[in-house]
Amino acid sequence: MLWALIKILFFVALVAVLTYGAGLLMETTGGVRVTFAGTEYTLGPLQSVIAALLLLVTVWLVLKLLSLAVAFLRFLNGDETAVSRYFDRGREARGYKALASGEGRLAMSKAAKAERYLRKPELTNLLTAQAAEMAGDTRKATETYKKLITNDSTRFVGVRGILKQKLAEGDRETARKLAEKAIALKPKHEETQDVLLKLQAQARDWAGARSTLGAKLKSGSLPRDVYSRREAVLALSEAREVIEDDVSLEAREKAITANRLSPDLVPAAALAARSYVAKGKPRNATRILRKAWEAQPHPDLAAAFAAIVPDETPQERLKRFQTLTKIHPDHPETRLLLAELNIVAEDFPEARRALGELAQSEAADARALTLMAAIERGEGASDNVIKGWLARALNAPRGPQWVCDNCHHRHGEWQPVCDNCESFDTLSWTTPPRAEITSATGAHMLPLIVGATDEPPAAADLPESDIIDVPTESEEPAPQPAEESPDPSKPAVN
Repeated sequence: MLWALIKILFFVALVAVLTYGAGLLMETTGGVRVTFAGTEYTLGPLQSVIAALLLLVTVWLVLKLLSLAVAFLRFLNGDETAVSRYFDRGREARGYKALASGEGRLAMSKAAKAERYLRKPELTNLLTAQAAEMAGDTRKATETYKKLITNDSTRFVGVRGILKQKLAEGDRETARKLAEKAIALKPKHEETQDVLLKLQAQARDWAGARSTLGAKLKSGSLPRDVYSRREAVLALSEAREVIEDDVSLEAREKAITANRLSPDLVPAAALAARSYVAKGKPRNATRILRKAWEAQPHPDLAAAFAAIVPDETPQERLKRFQTLTKIHPDHPETRLLLAELNIVAEDFPEARRALGELAQSEAADARALTLMAAIERGEGASDNVIKGWLARALNAPRGPQWVCDNCHHRHGEWQPVCDNCESFDTLSWTTPPRAEITSATGAHMLPLIVGATDEPPAAADLPESDIIDVPTESEEPAPQPAEESPDPSKPAVN
């Protein structure tokens, strides 16, 4: 509406300017003198302008007639298409002008007009298909894309158009087959490579995904370091599925290959270590886990390290774990691991020293607070103190988890494809952002969990920051040691 008003105002202003200019020319004295065939003509200012415009129109018409005459002479000399080419130039100009895109039905009408003028379906069919999609006419778009497939020069465009339609409809199996055909037509097309890789990963076609990944590397669309990481993820995914079905030598080799491709990939290191243990090679398993721990301490690595010697005593295990705990002694995961091992060995003062300030800070997570409750119990603290630590653990952050970098969805264990957004290789071991909203299932629910009593908790037994109003029962069983930690990822210990 505003644009129409602006055009009307512009037109009125233009008429006013022309009228004012014509008035000035009428009032101007003098003019232009023209002598023709011995006769002198005097033209006034306005007449001079009109004569100039007529002269321009006459010149344009003469040039057009000369062009037509030249085309006719060529036709007489044997060029049978000379006259038709002359008229085709004007039609093509109008056709290309009609290619200007519009919206919805307007775009479809322009596409039809362009086809009528140009008579080049390989050029106008794509415009027709896109216009049909804009108008919501999927049937017309599909028919047009199928026409494009019949032409060698537009086959890729047609396949890619139908591929996008199938993705929008959620038909992934058909979309994957179409993506494979599109890659066969243009192996180096980066966007189609990415689409095919994602579809293959979602379909758990790990062998096909590795082939597509290799094609991306060869085409130069993927850096070498990213390729190595994703190749390891695919090899690991393939190994996990094979191991679930049959713990064969081939499955173990796949797991070891995945670790070699990316030694810092935690799931690959853990699976490779278990494969070496199954082959009776504990030293190889220890070497792999030690190298992965150097890159990133992780509870899955500690669990795999514990599985190397499952029958050892707590003291023997504590001594053997020095292979890992000496690498990053100040890392939070190392300190939590030492606290757990010392709790199982019933060395509670050493467990407290290993835990350090992890349970005292405001950012303490549930695992550290639960371990602190186990330490207090082992040292004979009152139930109020123990329940105070457990109450804090209810509202504390869960600590690092497998979180999707794309949608921030949390996973209980590592997956090659996000369960929520289905993105490939987007899971990272990180601490998710803590929700700001206080839930009714937090510390206020503790009386329902541990029971209530008329005896109030003794404030003197609690640290100042841990005093909360939590009833207790004298007959309430004492909390269990660190084995009840809410973090399921810590290593199993005997």
